[in-house]
Amino acid sequence: MISKARKQEIILKFGKNPKNTGNTSVQIALLTEDIERLKLHFLKNKKDKHSMRGFIAKVNKRKKLLNYLRINSFDTYKETIEALNIRK
Repeated sequence: MISKARKQEIILKFGKNPKNTGNTSVQIALLTEDIERLKLHFLKNKKDKHSMRGFIAKVNKRKKLLNYLRINSFDTYKETIEALNIRK
């Protein structure tokens, strides 16, 4: 779970406005933050299959949002993946 302060920081960085939470880049950044935290959880708890299901759902949601962003706004897509360091 992301703290409120960290969430606001991400929203300001990617949304350019504290109220712009629906922006695709903001959603991708928040999902990436959750995914990174869950990766650390799974290093300690290898048999937590119930949380793994939610983790996979988050990864798939991020994948769909990235695909949408790539199709509709390629420049924003490039900026987002570079800022989040999620593609090579």
